[in-house]
Amino acid sequence: MEDSAPDAAGADLHLDLAATRGRNDLVRALHDSIRSGRLPAGTRLPSSRSLAKDLGIARNTVADAYGQLVAEGWLTARQGSGTVVANRAGPPPDAVPSLSASLSKAKSYRYDLTPGAPDLSTFPRSEWLAAARKALPSAPNEAFGYGDPRGRIELRRMLAGYLARARGVRADPERILICSGYVQALSLLSEVLKSQGGTTVSVEEFGYTLHLDVVRSRGLEPVPVPVDELGACVSGLSGQGALLTPAHQMPTGVPLAPERRTAAVEWAREAGAVLIEDDYDGEFRYDRQAVGALQALDPERVVYTGTASKSLAPGLRLAWMVLPQRLIEPVVAAKRTADYQTATLDQLTLAEFIASGHYDRQVRRSRLHYRRRRDRLVQLLAVRAPEVKVAGISAGLHVLLDVPGDAEDIVARAARQGLGLTTLSNYHFNPTPATRQAVIVGYGTPPDHAYPGALDLLCQVLGV
Repeated sequence: MEDSAPDAAGADLHLDLAATRGRNDLVRALHDSIRSGRLPAGTRLPSSRSLAKDLGIARNTVADAYGQLVAEGWLTARQGSGTVVANRAGPPPDAVPSLSASLSKAKSYRYDLTPGAPDLSTFPRSEWLAAARKALPSAPNEAFGYGDPRGRIELRRMLAGYLARARGVRADPERILICSGYVQALSLLSEVLKSQGGTTVSVEEFGYTLHLDVVRSRGLEPVPVPVDELGACVSGLSGQGALLTPAHQMPTGVPLAPERRTAAVEWAREAGAVLIEDDYDGEFRYDRQAVGALQALDPERVVYTGTASKSLAPGLRLAWMVLPQRLIEPVVAAKRTADYQTATLDQLTLAEFIASGHYDRQVRRSRLHYRRRRDRLVQLLAVRAPEVKVAGISAGLHVLLDVPGDAEDIVARAARQGLGLTTLSNYHFNPTPATRQAVIVGYGTPPDHAYPGALDLLCQVLGV
């Protein structure tokens, strides 16, 4: 019996064998590895020839051991498919839940309208693959080694041009640092502020609790400032820094008013503080041209942060900072001890993706896609749930809905029917019963085929 498939012939397999290495020893070692779960169902084993060579025993000994375990049902062997651990072997009696299962708190919904994610089905796979095929063969050999913690110069140059053109950012490649997602950017900045004697950072009273956790994990205390129809009340800013979402406040959906943008920069100058601009969806404005980045008002007092998570996909783990001159060295030092550098291959691909014009086309397609989704949502609500009020500007991938009654009850009712929603209170720094009764709808999340059903169920829940 030839038990090997071409791609498994040279696979490595570690077994705890006795010095005698006889047939019974091999059967026992394989049996124990399968029962313990170290070789789970579906694992393809090396060919008898390959394993015999690795173990220094006769091939017939391996073939006989495989044959016995096949007969007992522990392994399966088919011509051309090799020898594989059979599905019969369940998890060991003392198995514990997987780490992914214990860490994941995500609920499974029939329709998911929770905010924070784009429509992942729109990721431009073909264009991304084409960019990778062009970028990688032409990359210099040194690109695959340890490099500048700031990131590949090819990507930093492309981002400098794009951000200046599309977001009005005053960028220079030397000031740009590539991060493994926005959370890392915030972590690095918080670490630097703490190392420079910082103790507190102002934050908008509404926002992601994860971001608060990141700030706290680096030894800083977040201090909330109120948010109203003009954005964050910057007159209350204090501490050594402030985290703001000026283009589209997350999650209330209001932009920071012009006079408050100016006041925030003036505060940073007078206090010797830094503003952290989270431009998480700045490219997605639908009712008018997008407001430019706050950073342009004072590049030495504002750190601009952006990400590919909304325009492309969160799984890329690519984000960027445009740093004031005085923060370049300490942030680079923090990056060096965090993970040294962000994955190079995706950086090279994104650089080519921007250079080829694919990124601009993707942003334009996505902008139209989400604008149509938002318009459809607003139109349906006007007809089927007219008592619900849409808040915020026409922008981004989510919308805030002021609802009659108790928002928590609405979300609970939606969950029972398989619809994922969340309340504004879940994004409040210190939620109280007096918190505004509103729900957040992430209309960017569902794929196209699920969106009509999600909207219908949403209207049913809100219309009750």
